[in-house]
Amino acid sequence: MPKTAAAEVDAGGRMVRVSSPDRVIYQATERTPEVTKLMVAEYFASVGDGLMRALRDRPTALERWPAGVLPGIKLATGKPGEKADAFYQKRVPKGAPDYLETAEVMFPSGRTAEEICPTEIAVPVWCAHMGTLTFHPWPVRRTDVDRPDELRIDLDPQPGTSFTDAVRVAGVARELLEELGLVGFPKSSGNRGVHVYVRIRPDWEFADVRHAAIGFGRELEKRDPGVTTAWWKEERGERIFVDFNQNTRDRTIASAYSLRPIPGAPVSTPMTWAELAGVTDPGEYNLFTVPDRLADGDPWASIDDVQHDLTPLLDLYEESGLGEMNYPPDHPKMPGEPPRVQPSKKVESHWDADGNRIEA
Repeated sequence: MPKTAAAEVDAGGRMVRVSSPDRVIYQATERTPEVTKLMVAEYFASVGDGLMRALRDRPTALERWPAGVLPGIKLATGKPGEKADAFYQKRVPKGAPDYLETAEVMFPSGRTAEEICPTEIAVPVWCAHMGTLTFHPWPVRRTDVDRPDELRIDLDPQPGTSFTDAVRVAGVARELLEELGLVGFPKSSGNRGVHVYVRIRPDWEFADVRHAAIGFGRELEKRDPGVTTAWWKEERGERIFVDFNQNTRDRTIASAYSLRPIPGAPVSTPMTWAELAGVTDPGEYNLFTVPDRLADGDPWASIDDVQHDLTPLLDLYEESGLGEMNYPPDHPKMPGEPPRVQPSKKVESHWDADGNRIEA
């Protein structure tokens, strides 16, 4: 069978080549027809205003599924020697076009890398040509890659809870933000969770923003028994986990208008608070339905209008009196951090008061 000729997509006036345009990326479901690689590229072009509002000038990692979202294909976890057909791309792929710009970021290890830094919609469309479905932007702009301008509240349903539970907690989160004088912008995760973004002044470092998320999560725990900030899964129970570590350096969340690698091509979709309150099935927001929403305007159109002071949330962290929490396992051990051992396996005599292991 002869190879299908490449296609071109108009991305903001720039024509972007897409190879293997007929390759099936999402198989058909009861709700949606099959989705080809060309359709993915055209989708990103069609939501350009909203997608670029989420990505513009942000260092961005790519979640690439070049073979499609098919049975048996799994996302690489980063283990040495692992073989996988889907993977995260943190460095600029080979063959990048000359209009693609970059930004240098530093990982917790101290290593650095040049990451894609979208400045026009042609860049995400070219990324679709490379098999990208989900964009993972850092919460910083390239003008200062060490000071976030975005607080990200990730409401993650644990086993035994649902999207509906996350929506309920999002409503409590909104009330708390408003009490603190902050404006939050909600979106579906594209799966079971809810994300709430708050634009902040880029005056604080990652550690500060993470502490603000911890303080916020602890206050939510007081207001809703269905909320937890417990880092260890064995302690979370059937509650909504506020994943504060999504505000740690090199931790990212699927951007607004990203596709998710789940049957039906769901989209991480910005919503108004009123709309979110009535949603029971986030799968209704997908590649086929989301572009038409932008004809009536982007619910996040005003997200850049205000940059908030983080101080009220940092005050919550200090007032809690509970101190530091665990960082992700690939992050260097931090001052005051609790022991990195599951509570059920911890032997108190093996650790000092600062969370350092006492060698025998």
